[in-house]
Amino acid sequence: MRPAYAKVNLWLNVVGRRDDGYHLLESLVAFVDLADAVAVRPGRVLSLEIDGPYGAALAAERDNLVLKAARRLAEHVGRPAHAEIHLTKRIPLAAGLGGGSTDAAAALRELVELWGVSLSEQGLLEIGRVLGADVPMCLYGRTALASGVGERLTPAPALPSAAILLVNPGAALATRDVFAARTGAFSQSIPPSRSWSSVSDLAQDMARHGNDLTDAATSLCPAIGDVLAALRTARQARYAGMSGSGATCFAIFDSVDAARSAAASLPAAWWRHAGRFVG
Repeated sequence: MRPAYAKVNLWLNVVGRRDDGYHLLESLVAFVDLADAVAVRPGRVLSLEIDGPYGAALAAERDNLVLKAARRLAEHVGRPAHAEIHLTKRIPLAAGLGGGSTDAAAALRELVELWGVSLSEQGLLEIGRVLGADVPMCLYGRTALASGVGERLTPAPALPSAAILLVNPGAALATRDVFAARTGAFSQSIPPSRSWSSVSDLAQDMARHGNDLTDAATSLCPAIGDVLAALRTARQARYAGMSGSGATCFAIFDSVDAARSAAASLPAAWWRHAGRFVG
């Protein structure tokens, strides 16, 4: 069984738009210890069983990204897409945490091993790009600077030891809707720092970049503003922002204890996870 870690955009700037309509982004991508789990075994056909806290909601989808990933890999290597896949879903759906993409990435790596196929890392990333811009990030699986439409990845400086609190007001947002609601000029490219010697340094860099989709997401889901207000006033919070296209927001703390203490003061209806960065 392979963990499929949640992805967080610690900042996200929209710096342009391609002729085909896709937006050009610059983002610091990190992964946290909240994870789905993917397991595969031989099967006579391709099947997917889903359980976990968010399994029922995902099971309603007729053809999700995990199955698409399996078929794309099988087509690429020229073999039948025969496997039994089991997905335990713990990451909220449509929450700006890359849940579908990280599941697809984990499934691809598990199927490469199950089927014993010979495939370079670049070849795997190419398959990921066809499936969606977030899939290569999740295949990369560690802190990175993403650019282009999200497919260009370069190593980021090591993150300082920090804790993160993720909070979602119980709302799902479609990425395409948030981008459609975005208005205003594109951001200028801001070179990131070469290193972060402390959590304070990282927080200052995140504040300098911000998330250009926050206003658009909040216009569609006003509860995001309530979450951000609560996190920004939380005791010992170093920085608070929105991840990706929302609706999940986050705050950075020096310790998990501080993050858990802040989580305890939030409305009971809000989903939350206090943990650490991985990868």
